[in-house]
Amino acid sequence: MENNPINSYFQQDDSHVDIKHEIKKYLRHWPWFVFALALSMTIAYVYLRYSPRIYETSTKIKILDESDGLELPTSAFVFKRSNINLENEIEILTSYPIIEQVVRKLKLNTTFQEEGQIQISRIAQLPFHFEQHIKPDSIFGSYQYEILVNKNNFEVIDLKHGKEFVFENHNSFGKEHGLPFDITLFNKKDLAQIEDKKYVVRLSPIKPTTLRLKSKVKIDPVGEQSDLLKLTMKSESTEWSEKVLDSLVSVFNQDGIKDRQQVFRNTLNFIEERFVDLAKELDTIEIEKKEFKQDNNLVFLPSDAELGLQKRTQSEEELFKIENQIALSRLVEQALTRDDDDRGLLPSNIGIENNSINELIGEYNTAVFEYEKYSASGGINNPMVKQLQSTIMGLKSNINQSLRTYKNQLEVSRKQLDARNLKFRGEVGSIPEKEKLLREIDRQQKIKESLYLLLLQKQEEAGINLAVTEPSVKVVENALSSSSPISPKSNVIYAAALLAGLLLPFGVLYLIFMLDTKVHDKKDIEKTVKNVPIIGQIPEVKDKEHLIFENPNDRSILAESFRILSSNVRYVLPKKENNKGHVIFCTSTIKGEGKTYVSINLSLALSSLNKKVLLIGADLRNPQIHTYSTKDKNAKGLSNYLFDYSLDWKTLLLKGFKNHKTHDVLLSGAIPPNPAHLLTNGRFDDLINEAKDIYDYIIVDTAPTILVTDTMLISHLSDTHVYIVKANYTEKNLLEFSKELNDSGKLKNMAYVVNSVGTSKSRGYGYNYGYGYGYSDVS
Repeated sequence: MENNPINSYFQQDDSHVDIKHEIKKYLRHWPWFVFALALSMTIAYVYLRYSPRIYETSTKIKILDESDGLELPTSAFVFKRSNINLENEIEILTSYPIIEQVVRKLKLNTTFQEEGQIQISRIAQLPFHFEQHIKPDSIFGSYQYEILVNKNNFEVIDLKHGKEFVFENHNSFGKEHGLPFDITLFNKKDLAQIEDKKYVVRLSPIKPTTLRLKSKVKIDPVGEQSDLLKLTMKSESTEWSEKVLDSLVSVFNQDGIKDRQQVFRNTLNFIEERFVDLAKELDTIEIEKKEFKQDNNLVFLPSDAELGLQKRTQSEEELFKIENQIALSRLVEQALTRDDDDRGLLPSNIGIENNSINELIGEYNTAVFEYEKYSASGGINNPMVKQLQSTIMGLKSNINQSLRTYKNQLEVSRKQLDARNLKFRGEVGSIPEKEKLLREIDRQQKIKESLYLLLLQKQEEAGINLAVTEPSVKVVENALSSSSPISPKSNVIYAAALLAGLLLPFGVLYLIFMLDTKVHDKKDIEKTVKNVPIIGQIPEVKDKEHLIFENPNDRSILAESFRILSSNVRYVLPKKENNKGHVIFCTSTIKGEGKTYVSINLSLALSSLNKKVLLIGADLRNPQIHTYSTKDKNAKGLSNYLFDYSLDWKTLLLKGFKNHKTHDVLLSGAIPPNPAHLLTNGRFDDLINEAKDIYDYIIVDTAPTILVTDTMLISHLSDTHVYIVKANYTEKNLLEFSKELNDSGKLKNMAYVVNSVGTSKSRGYGYNYGYGYGYSDVS
């Protein structure tokens, strides 16, 4: 068995996946692929034909910084936007208040649609004049109206209330109807283009309309380092999308301008209010400064300080003169206090500023001169001398009296000057404190004056900014729509349809194959049982009346498959040195796999080669060979022979089965109660040994192996076991059972035959392969 070339020939290498086999497995179901492709392509065509065309509309804007516009000093004071945060701007652009302003401005809660034969498309405006009377805030529910344009009138249907209105001459103005709008056709030339068309008008509340629009607007920055933003919308109507985006940019710009203008207005209001307070504060400071100067006898603090110092110096100089005069007076007094006999001269012109004293001193000195003159010439007794002596004494007395009086006057003046100097010193000492207080008053005055001037300047600047407010954005690119729709994309849809048309049946088949537990062809057997050859595949026969290979010259697929099987089965039979016949057991795992059918046709195929063949029905529990002959199931056969020792099996044969002269059949006979006991009583062994001497091939139709042990009890008599597996019937897990029988040696020299394979499968894997290899006359 190990050296038989048929084994290696029928063995398949399982180290790789047989791609060809896998592809053919799916290609057998090519009608499903064709149908799926046709269906998917048809669906794709219908979808593309009637689905709405979606266009993308975009606009680009640049967020302006203050430095990009009019540069005014107030930028640093009131409103300065630096380091633009695009995320904040995006949030503002898509904020509910901004979107709501767009909805109100364009009345987007009123939408228009045109009904086609299959689909409804959105339009920016109706092809005739439409005037809405109801305010957007007055719409609290959803209303829908259909407008049918007839040849002579408008037919309007209120779908919510179920009312119908007809307006002759295509004009509803001036007529009582209760509709929230009026319509009219100004240009009768347009009637030909819109006649018999139906339009739908929908009125919705502000909030849901705003939320829907908010979800449609997409904003992204253009680049990482750019101040540009790209606003994008997708819609059926490019005109509507362009109008919405342009309006959104305009509303956002006006909102920014309004915010800055409000800042400037608030600034002006604040400055005007502050002017009133500053004027009052400045008046208060001026009055306080005036009263302070009046209370402190100040005109101009530096000159007043200088004057005070001058007065103090002058007073001190006067005091010095007085004290000097007092000192000089004392000197004269000291000179006068000498002895009376000492008639010396008094100092004259020493600086005493009293003319009478100076005159007295002059007279005194003159008298002294004359006294000394006369006393020297005439003596002391000279009357002239006496008279002069008396004059000198009188003058001295007058001088003393005058000096005392003069000193008294000087003392009084000195006291007055001391008091005045004390006052001057106090005034000069208080100058720093007065200067400090005055400076505080001046500082407050300067602060208020500076603030007043600054506010005057800011008032002018705020007024200029209010009059010339710069925009928030610069429109880089106005709203522009794509020339071709972005959805649906025909290439993508057809590619997806093609892919779906292929993958859908493939996926379904893959699931079917994955969940399929049946054996379908020899590949399924080869995957499980790798060391057992597969010697034939029998095609499925639809014509149940031609199941038997009766005519040796038959060239049908069925006949050829059994010729191949008969040729291949001889390769798996061991060579015998004697001329005894070969014993071939045909069995299966379960009932219904076609072992009897294969047994009969294999025996007929061998018989057609002019070989003597004996077919034995050894399935005593469920005999089936009689169904292919004219005998009934109770006709005598093997069971009768095994039970009745007086019978000779040769007498029980059906000769020339199906017109094959060299083909005999031994039926199963009556169904016995103890088949296993009969098969093992030795008589079946004797039958086989005797038949070997007569026949070239003994084909034995045995019982299924998994149900009973009958086949294993007589398996030692077989030269080879042909194990039948039925396609689309036998479970794959049952192959493990047959594999175990082969591996354990319970069924020796086993070979598989796949029964009832589809025609394409038998051609692909059995017929061509087996025919080319096995169809030859082997002796």
